[in-house]
Amino acid sequence: MKLGNKLSAFLLIAAGLVLANFIASRLSLRWDTTHESLYTLSEGSRKLVAALNEPVRIDFYFSRSSEAVPVTYKNYATRVQEMLRQYALASRGQLTLQVIDPRPDTPEEERATTAGLTPQMLATGEKIYFGLVATQADQQKSIPSFNPQREGFLEYDLSQLVFSVQQTTKRRLGLLTSLPLQSSGPANPMMRRQPTPGQYVATEWERVFELVPIDASATELPANLDALAVIHPQRLSPKTEYAIDQFILSGKPTLIAVDPASQHFKQQAQGMMFGGPQPGASSDFSPLKAYGFTYDAQSVIGDPFFAADVQGQSGIIRYPLWLNLQKPAFNADSAATAQLSSLLLIEPGAFTFNEQPGVTYTALVQTSSEAGAVPAMTAQFAAPETIGRELKDPGTRVLAALVRGKLKSAFPTGAPEPKADEKPGADSPAKAPDQGSATSKNHLQESTSSSTLLVVADTDWLFDAYSLRRLGSYALPFNDNLAFGSNTLETLAGSPELIALRGKGSSLRPFTVVQEMEREASSRYQARLQSLDDKLAEIQHQLTELQSKKQGAQRLIATPEVKKAVDEFRKQEATTNAERRAIRKALREDIEALGNRLLLLNLFTSPLLIIAGGIWYQRSRRAA
Repeated sequence: MKLGNKLSAFLLIAAGLVLANFIASRLSLRWDTTHESLYTLSEGSRKLVAALNEPVRIDFYFSRSSEAVPVTYKNYATRVQEMLRQYALASRGQLTLQVIDPRPDTPEEERATTAGLTPQMLATGEKIYFGLVATQADQQKSIPSFNPQREGFLEYDLSQLVFSVQQTTKRRLGLLTSLPLQSSGPANPMMRRQPTPGQYVATEWERVFELVPIDASATELPANLDALAVIHPQRLSPKTEYAIDQFILSGKPTLIAVDPASQHFKQQAQGMMFGGPQPGASSDFSPLKAYGFTYDAQSVIGDPFFAADVQGQSGIIRYPLWLNLQKPAFNADSAATAQLSSLLLIEPGAFTFNEQPGVTYTALVQTSSEAGAVPAMTAQFAAPETIGRELKDPGTRVLAALVRGKLKSAFPTGAPEPKADEKPGADSPAKAPDQGSATSKNHLQESTSSSTLLVVADTDWLFDAYSLRRLGSYALPFNDNLAFGSNTLETLAGSPELIALRGKGSSLRPFTVVQEMEREASSRYQARLQSLDDKLAEIQHQLTELQSKKQGAQRLIATPEVKKAVDEFRKQEATTNAERRAIRKALREDIEALGNRLLLLNLFTSPLLIIAGGIWYQRSRRAA
């Protein structure tokens, strides 16, 4: 081949590579080979952005040009940016992404500050921005700062931001409860009645939702509710339960909290004579059984492992019926519980669930395997110091759970018939109206779409006394009860796509093979070290016995046998140290050999593939 032809071929190849790179950068073809598909949008997020009716602009702020930014933040920022590009691609043009590097003293930094982003201070004293602003029309929402520790919920946070920026009005939350969660209203001088302050958790809910109180005697629910919370239901009529059942089956998310021993009603019942209603007992919300739940309103759960410290007659004791739940008790894959550190539940109950086709059951909060049950009446009268001995049937108990799927109605024959005295015109021969009867056309036998139901077997955690301390107009939480209350309803009242999202793993993948090699060698090392410690303890025991045989001059005399044992120990110690060095050397050799193999693989794989491709191409041309 002539020199001119060779030069032309080289230029054509170079131009081909540039063109191929350009085309590849324009294509959305990707192959996510990461564990748990970290860089791939879930189906719920795809549906969420595909349903966008109005354009949404996403401004991603990250101080990438700052030299002091840790590598961890740079890697996480790259992941956030890649995920945002996935959202933009899935939105089909409705979501636009703008990446901004807010340098100090620039208009970009001023925009970040105006949008409410929170600057993060580095150890060098430098200030960086790492946040997100979503804008739709005149509505603006933001993530003030990203935290790499929340990487598992990155997709949920992004989807939640896109969803919330489209909401122009508060969502309506129906609240049916027998507890004084809301304030009783302004003072009434005519009635000489002072207002009763509500619980802080209701204040938090009012910040996000329009709370719609529902009377326990209501036979219908208010219209246009987005979600429903039924807290400590007591003696609900069948009609009320039917209305709740149909609301759940319509696909609207619902929170139901029951309690076998409400502390509020226990205090209310103090001084009552025997023969009245059982103090503190929660009514059994009967539709739960139809949804697959078993709940015993007469049993309280205790857990010695998570027992809280309380004041007893003999001082501070660990009381197993007050559960101070910690990290291991929470579902790490649920947005409602993953970030919780502690929960305080007071004499809770528990749920069991019977598997049903088409229904997904997820335990959110559960006890340790040491938990047991005790009758609520026994828990009421037994001494706190002895209640632990009353716990029966040890095993893990589910205290809160999330159920999603096609649920069956608890009223398979339709709405309950009204009682004789409830029928309109009972004295007249007129026929009762069709609405609400067993033949009602609107009756749902099963969920029209996927129903979402979250259940909690305690209600005391909602009270300020067990969750926070008020300091004037401020609240100082001493556990995560308040956060659990907010997370639960915000998760439920979001879009169905948001509820379906689960946490993903971290992009920081540990070198598990290396760690396993280290653990194996360490195990051998620890075994030898333990053997050495045992021998050392035996020699020290012999020396102690020798000290007790002091003679008149208080001079320590060692027998030849002990001297021989000490010499033997020293020899064994030297031998063990040599073995220890050998093990460490072998450990380093194994790890270094693994590193060398990976290095060679990375260096020569691509060239070998190119050479193999060239050989194949050359042979193909000769064969032709």
